Amino acid sequence: MKSLPEILLLTAVAVVVISADDPLNPKEQKEKATNLPPCKACSTLAASFKLGMDNTSRGKHAGGDAAWEEEKLRSYKTSEVRLVEIQENLCQEVRRGQTQCHNMANDHEHLLEEWFTHKQTEEPDVHKWLCIDQLKVCCPEGHYGAECKQCTDCHGNGKCKGDGTRKGNGKCNCDAGYAGDDCNQCANGYYEAFRDEKKLLCSACHKACTKDGGCKGAGPKACTKCNEGWRWDATNGCQDINECLDSPRTCRPNQFCVNNEGTYSCLECDRSCEGCDGDGPDMCKKCASGYTLKDGKCTDDSNEKRDQYVNITRFLTYFGLCVATCVIFQSSTHIAYIVGAAVAIYIAASEYWLSSTPAGANKPQIDTKQLEEMLMKSL
Repeated sequence: MKSLPEILLLTAVAVVVISADDPLNPKEQKEKATNLPPCKACSTLAASFKLGMDNTSRGKHAGGDAAWEEEKLRSYKTSEVRLVEIQENLCQEVRRGQTQCHNMANDHEHLLEEWFTHKQTEEPDVHKWLCIDQLKVCCPEGHYGAECKQCTDCHGNGKCKGDGTRKGNGKCNCDAGYAGDDCNQCANGYYEAFRDEKKLLCSACHKACTKDGGCKGAGPKACTKCNEGWRWDATNGCQDINECLDSPRTCRPNQFCVNNEGTYSCLECDRSCEGCDGDGPDMCKKCASGYTLKDGKCTDDSNEKRDQYVNITRFLTYFGLCVATCVIFQSSTHIAYIVGAAVAIYIAASEYWLSSTPAGANKPQIDTKQLEEMLMKSL
């Protein structure tokens, strides 16, 4: 039977081989090699060890005479077999600072084994025993610094600097909206929405109020000073300034102004416009070059010209088909009747499609190959 050091060595070699076959991307490698602060690193190791304890909490010796095992070996709770199972997966679930976790586990293997073998019953919290009592890199919750002094009471509105570690000064780092040494006041730009003996609730002032001036309550009426883009009204408090009306030349010539609360924005006019009062071809002050005002909208001239060219081409096509029919009529009256009927059907169908299709809608697609086949069959 192999000794515990030999088993741990074989486990470490297996982990290295598996890691070599499973390369990490640069981001994962960076996270794996990250060095955490001493308390955080120890807490990570303790959490990983506790996870191993939880995962093996129902394990038993496999095979053999169970009564003999209980008599000759230690109970599974403190057995070497369970310890090895925990060590095999120690730090494997850790992503940030995994390398540091493995190194720390090797450096303090004797302490982990001591706690596992002799202390886990009387000291069930492995984090407290290892990180606070033995390595002295952490403090109990609510304490800070080298001597683990009591933190300042932040009244639930902030966190103690250095809480739970051997660093920091114990002062409050207040949450957004709170201020004061013990976070028991509202910061600038916030007002006291609720307070009793235990709880203070600070809410943000209306955006019409300046941050330095603040407010006395909710809404624009409670502002002590109006923010930029707002003006004071004796009845309604701070009211939004409509920059588009007060400063009509705020935007560039081919842009239009849109008023927003406390500010404004400039948007580009439609490409059919040369100056505009809003979005779209119906809001133009003047039509741009290549566009003509029609039915209250600036319309692209090229589209109309294109439609004219299409109409001329269509009628020329009809004329050509009629001429071809007449030429065929001189050589064969029977074939000319058939071709003439096909041309008549083609013209009628084409005009029906064009007249029944709304302007701007997708034109029906003509299958020219199918049309050729129909003509050939008719011949």
